[in-house]
Amino acid sequence: MKKWEYKEVGFMKRRYLTSESVAEGHPDKLCDQISDAVLDEILHQDPQGRVACETYVTMGLIIVGGEITTKGYVDIHSLVRRLLQEIGYTDHKFGLCHETCAIINTIHTQSLDIAQGVDRGGAGDQGIMTGYACRETEEFMPLPIILAHKLVMRMAEVRKKGILKYLGPDGKSQVTIEYENDQPKRIDSVVLACQHTEEILDSTGKNITKRAREEMIEAIAKPVLKEYIDKDTKYFVNETGKFVIGGPQSDTGMTGRKIMVDTYGGIVPPGGGAFSGKDPTKVDRSAAYMARYIAKNIVAADLADRCLVQLAYVIGRVQPLAIMVDTFGTAKIPEEKLVKLIKENFELTPREIIKSLDLLRPIYRKTACYGHFGRKEPEFSWESLDKVTILKRQARRM
Repeated sequence: MKKWEYKEVGFMKRRYLTSESVAEGHPDKLCDQISDAVLDEILHQDPQGRVACETYVTMGLIIVGGEITTKGYVDIHSLVRRLLQEIGYTDHKFGLCHETCAIINTIHTQSLDIAQGVDRGGAGDQGIMTGYACRETEEFMPLPIILAHKLVMRMAEVRKKGILKYLGPDGKSQVTIEYENDQPKRIDSVVLACQHTEEILDSTGKNITKRAREEMIEAIAKPVLKEYIDKDTKYFVNETGKFVIGGPQSDTGMTGRKIMVDTYGGIVPPGGGAFSGKDPTKVDRSAAYMARYIAKNIVAADLADRCLVQLAYVIGRVQPLAIMVDTFGTAKIPEEKLVKLIKENFELTPREIIKSLDLLRPIYRKTACYGHFGRKEPEFSWESLDKVTILKRQARRM
C-alpha cells in the first residue's frame, strides 16, 4: 500500500498524495484500446466469445496476439488502422502512421483446459481483485486520480479542437494534492508532458518557448484545476525541455501496463491483474468491477467514509475464496457486518457478476482510457448506486 508522507503542523496532519494519468496516444494506452476494441468487436458478433487479447507496439510496428475463441471474425488490420486514425496517429512526424505501419496478427484459440472450468461457471483465473470508494469527490474516487484523468482528457480536447495546434497524441499528467486531516485542500504541483511539433521550440532547438509553456498551463491545466490551485502551486511542463519524439517512436507499449492509471492512482492496492483485452469471464476484470460496485454503494449508503473491498478467486471454482473489507477506521457498523451485507446483497459468482452488471456488451474500448472507475457514461454499470437503499435498511436492523 502507498505510504503516506505526513508532516505535523500543530495538531493538524498534512500529507501529500500523487496520481498520474496518460493520454490516449500514450503507447501503453494505445495497446489497451486496441485490445479492448478487438474484445468489443467479438462481443458485438458473439457475446459468448472468449477473449484474452494482448497488443505490443513499437516504432512502425503493432503486434496483436493472445487467445480468442469465437464464432465471429475480426479484421484486425482494418480495426487497428481505424483506431489509430481516430486517436491521431495520422502522420509520420508523430512516430506512427495509420496508413503505413506494419501489423502482425498472432492470435490463436483459448486453451481447452481453461475453457472446461469456465464453461461450468467457474472463474477464468485465480487472483485478487480490489475495489475502492471514498467521499473525496462526487465520483466517490480519490481526488488526485480524478484530476489527473481530467487533465489528459482536456489535453485531447485541446488537440482535437485545434486550440493548441502543435500538440501530438502522446502525453501524461500528474497531480500532487496536499491534504489536511485527510481532507484535500490544494494542489501542490502539476506535471504536464505534452507531445508537440518542432514549431514551438526556441532558437536553441532544445526547449519549448516560454510562451508555449504558458499556453499549455492556461489551456490545459487551469480550466481543470482552478478550484484547487493557488499562488504556490508549482507547474512542471515538458521538463526535459522538449517532447517532439513521442508515441511508439519513443517508447514501446504493451497492454496492461498502466494498472495504477486504470484503477485508483496508487492510493490503495490495485489487485492482481490488468483489465484490457479480457472478456468478463476473466475475474481480473469482472470481479474488480464488482468490488468497485460494492465499495461505492457501501460509502454512498453512509456505512463508511472509505471502503476497500478485496475478492479472491481460484480458476474453475464458482464462489470467491475470500471477501475482505477495510474501511480504514471509518465504518459506521462493524466490518464483519459489512461482509455479511455483501454476501446477502451481491452475487459474486462469475456468471452472476456478468449478469448483474450486464458485462457481455461491447462497452470496453471506452474503459481503456481515462480510468475504469468514477465514470458517468451508461456503459459503466458498476458505477450504479442501486444498492444504497437496501444496504441502509438492512444495516439499521443489525
